[in-house]
Amino acid sequence: MLCWISCFRTYNGTSLSFLSAGWGTNEALIISILAHRNAAQRTAIRKAYAETYNEDLLKALDKELSSDFERAVLLWTLDSAERDAYLAKEATKMFTSNNWVLVEIACTRSAFELFKVKQAYQARYKKSLEEDVAYHTSGDLRKLLLPLVSTFRYEGDEVNMMLARSEAKILHEKISEKAYSDDDFIRILTTRSKAQLGATLNHYNNEYGNAINKNLKEDPESEYQILLRAAIKCLTYPEKHFEKLLRQAINKMGTDEWALTRVVTTRAEVDMERIKEEYLRRNSVPLDRAIAKDTSGDYEDMLLALIGHGDA
Repeated sequence: MLCWISCFRTYNGTSLSFLSAGWGTNEALIISILAHRNAAQRTAIRKAYAETYNEDLLKALDKELSSDFERAVLLWTLDSAERDAYLAKEATKMFTSNNWVLVEIACTRSAFELFKVKQAYQARYKKSLEEDVAYHTSGDLRKLLLPLVSTFRYEGDEVNMMLARSEAKILHEKISEKAYSDDDFIRILTTRSKAQLGATLNHYNNEYGNAINKNLKEDPESEYQILLRAAIKCLTYPEKHFEKLLRQAINKMGTDEWALTRVVTTRAEVDMERIKEEYLRRNSVPLDRAIAKDTSGDYEDMLLALIGHGDA
């Protein structure tokens, strides 16, 4: 155990004394402080802790906590770019099951956020994210994932409708030919702004009678096609992607705590309200009730606090 800290600095009037030697860790206090502070406040708390005790708060927490609760607290306490860099590194270590993570990071973050993730990745792991993706993938997966993590999309709302119509036609032709990894298909998906891509896919739906992801489901599914659909969903309706991940994580035999923790910690400050609305619409059960039914203890309390249902 960490040595008891009897005299503890405060941040904005908040005690930072999470840990006490001989008495154990105060998990409830950790939740009550960290789960109810925004990103800037958590960064300031981490800085104040380091200045007061000459130790990184993350290392102190890592020594004291365990299991799923530890993972949730540590991911939440990290700066968002550090968190994504850490998750991306995990994905490159376990590629067959974690390509989802790279798609999420590349497609649901803004161009500047993705740039900061790649900076954090390089600072922490002394190599580029693109380098690791290229090394650990091959074939169609590399052809899709590498440009996704390499791009710097235009973030504006301007849309070229003539381009949207022409590129919707290209996408339809390539799907009709089952050329799902065609260079033009990937170029459109990985380089166009989200607004432009949304206009293209709306035109595709109106012109050809089906959403593009429905057409992409018509052949026997490969991992590549699953990731291709996930990328499209993340770029256009991320709340639907994350709702599905939560539903699968909670409803499978034995909870997928890694996926559940990742979605809650990465989306709590972004679009959790929309995800909760989508979860309720799709499942007729509030997300907090589903999480409470499938988790327990400090882990449950932390997740509920993060999605907005914990005690302040």
